Amino acid sequence: MAESRVHTQFKLTSGDKVKADVGEEVTLPCHLSPDTSAVTTTIRWFKETECIYLYQNGQVTERSGYEGRVSLITQELERGNVSLRLRDYRRSDRGVYICQVIHGEQKEEAAVGLWDREVRGLEQLRALGWGSVHSIYNMRPRRTS
Repeated sequence: MAESRVHTQFKLTSGDKVKADVGEEVTLPCHLSPDTSAVTTTIRWFKETECIYLYQNGQVTERSGYEGRVSLITQELERGNVSLRLRDYRRSDRGVYICQVIHGEQKEEAAVGLWDREVRGLEQLRALGWGSVHSIYNMRPRRTS
């Protein structure tokens, strides 16, 4: 009797951040390591704390606002690729995404940030929820003449 490779322990690996332009298709990378089939696992993708995509027992549920815009690359699940494809990138899509994979008692998570290509510095800090970061920049020593 052949054993399924999914019974091995796995870890999740992802990229730190992805940048996109409005209207673009983007892939948020996430992969089981070692290469392990994810076909029989539960895969959830969260934007911050909201589940936007659920794959379970071959069935898919997409959150309102993401319907028809998010998907897994299903032909890659056998090789452990659980990356999320997001179509028609919008500025409201930027933020931190969490990939969660569950098999049996094992649950692993990995995070990846999604940002506008032109957003830098202060805007990224605000997008992360740092609210008022003005005081951080005012803490630098001032030059006196």
